Amino acid sequence: MKEKIKTWYDLGLWSAQMVRQAAEKGVLTSEDVAEILGEGVEA
Repeated sequence: MKEKIKTWYDLGLWSAQMVRQAAEKGVLTSEDVAEILGEGVEA
């Protein structure tokens, strides 16, 4: 699922907030979010 969400984010179909919400719902880890958004790992 991470690869799909990364693709959707890169294409502009998903916002950063949507990616973070996926992590809140347990679909992604915080490391996945950091990788997708190109940020440092969130605490």
